[in-house]
Amino acid sequence: MQHQSSLRARLVRGIGAATATVALASGLTACGGDAEATGSATGKVTVGAVSNGAAQQAELTVPVVESLRAQLPEAVRERGELVIGVGALPAGFPPLAYVGTDQKTFTGAEPDLGRLVAASLGLKPVVKNSTWENLFVGIDSGKVDVAFTNVTVTEERKKKYEFASYRQDNLAFEALKENTWTFGGDYRDLAGKTVAVSSGTNQEKILLEWQKKLQAEGKDITVKYFPDANSVYLALSGKKIDLSFGPNPSIAYHITQTAGGNAPTRNAGSFSGAGESLQGLIAATAKKDSGLAKPVADTINHLIKNGQYAQLLTAWNLSNEAVATSEVNPPGLPTTNS
Repeated sequence: MQHQSSLRARLVRGIGAATATVALASGLTACGGDAEATGSATGKVTVGAVSNGAAQQAELTVPVVESLRAQLPEAVRERGELVIGVGALPAGFPPLAYVGTDQKTFTGAEPDLGRLVAASLGLKPVVKNSTWENLFVGIDSGKVDVAFTNVTVTEERKKKYEFASYRQDNLAFEALKENTWTFGGDYRDLAGKTVAVSSGTNQEKILLEWQKKLQAEGKDITVKYFPDANSVYLALSGKKIDLSFGPNPSIAYHITQTAGGNAPTRNAGSFSGAGESLQGLIAATAKKDSGLAKPVADTINHLIKNGQYAQLLTAWNLSNEAVATSEVNPPGLPTTNS
C-alpha cells in the first residue's frame, strides 16, 4: 500500500455492497477518534473473531519464547505491552482491519498478527486504531511501537522507519467460479478479456500498461469502470465483464461473501503490486533504530516455523500472500515509484 486514500479505494472496491455497508457502518459506529482496543498476555489469541464470515474463527495457543523476548528493547520488555498501530479509521478495510459484527471487537488479519507477535513475546497487545496520518505521527512520537497495517516497504520509507516483512503485496483477478480462465503472469493472457478496474489506482496503471503492450501487438483488453463495488459484482455475475482487477485482500474477502450466493467467485491469479520487476512486500513498521524490527521479524519467522502464521492466513483466506521468511528491511519500491 502506498497511500491510505488509495488503499481504501482499492480495498473497498472489491467488497459486495451489502457487506461493505455493514462493515463500514460498524467501523463508523465503534471507531470515533483514536480508538483503542486492548488484549491480554494470556497465551491465547482468537483469530478471526466476529469477522462477519470473512474468517474461520480459531483460538490459538501461543507460548512465550524467552529467546525472542530477550531481543526486545529493555523499555518495551519492562513495560510489558506492545503498542500495535493500525491506520483503519474512519471506516476500516475488511479483511485486514475493521470492527466486527458485535460493533466493538477490532478484528482483521492485521491486528490478529500483531496479537500473535505480542503473545509470543510475552507482551500484552494494545491495539490503537487511528487515521493513516495519525498512525505515523504515533510511530514518530513513540506512542506506537509497531504498525501492522498493510504498509508496503519502500526505499523512501526506509529513511524514517525499519521493517519486518510478513505478506506479499499482491493484486489479483476475480472471476466467476465457473470461469476456468487463470492468469499465468503474462499480460498476453488478458488478450480479448473485459476487465473492471478502479480509476486512479495502482492496478489501473498496471492494466493500462498491459493494454498498450497488447495494442502494439494488434490485440487489446477492454477496460471498464464502475461507480461502486455492487455495480462491479452485478456486471461480473451478469457476465458483462470477464474479470475484476484489484487488491488481493479485498478480492479474498469478497470471495468469502459470495460463496453462498448464486454467483460465487474465485481468485483467478495474482500479480505483484510493485509490478513485474519486484515482489512488493507488506511489513510491520517501527521507528528507525527502535530495535524492534529484528525481534518482530524473528518472531514472525517463529510463527512461520510452528505453523501458526499459515493458520492465520488460511483463516483469513490470504494464503496466496504468504512469505517464506520475514526479512528485516527487504528491498522496497524504488524512490522514483514510492
